[in-house]
Amino acid sequence: MKVPVPAVAVWGQIAPSHSITAIMITDDQQTIITGSQEGQICLWELSSELKISSKEILFGHTASVTCLAKARE
Repeated sequence: MKVPVPAVAVWGQIAPSHSITAIMITDDQQTIITGSQEGQICLWELSSELKISSKEILFGHTASVTCLAKARE
């Protein structure tokens, strides 16, 4: 049984900016991926009730994320 683990971010009192510049949704329509002007990629869970909650935030890009694409199998 898979146990959900909430995303945990440690950055003090103020979260980093995430000005969305790219967005896509997975084929199963359960995850939204956003890219930001600040260089982050965020994964968001989309429930069947259309509630959005954060899953992961990925840091490391040194430039804006202006497009997203899924990998081929």
